[in-house]
Amino acid sequence: MNSVPITQEGLDLLKKELDKLLKEERPRVIRAIEEARAHGDLSENAEYAAAKERQGFIEGRIMELQNQVASCQVEEISGPYDRCVFGATVTLENSDTGEEKTYTLVGPYESAPEKNRISIATPIGQALLGREEGDEVRVKTPKGEQEYVIVAVK
Repeated sequence: MNSVPITQEGLDLLKKELDKLLKEERPRVIRAIEEARAHGDLSENAEYAAAKERQGFIEGRIMELQNQVASCQVEEISGPYDRCVFGATVTLENSDTGEEKTYTLVGPYESAPEKNRISIATPIGQALLGREEGDEVRVKTPKGEQEYVIVAVK
């Protein structure tokens, strides 16, 4: 199995979520199922159906997180960087609009575009890897091909 790069912070967040699901959410939903069973006829018991549905979601997420944690390889982040690599913070200028955006390149399990953290596995992440300040980068996006200039790499 290929390892997936992740920061120590990202791995800690995955483990924290897994721990909460195992120690809090799973027991809570089991109690809810037991209480719903006590109410009688399960065929017309909405509480029971909802609790079983929640249990399925929790068990699925637990399996997903366990697989993610097992496949992670913690990568140390130690700048300064002279090129775009995992952990680098990159400022890009859109060649068409002049708008600047700053992103941190992270692994797929830590990706959060709303927090300006993009995965190295995304098209833009792939296009940036190995590039240096001043390089022009073309990326195919859902909005069409975009062209950026790398303004800074930290």
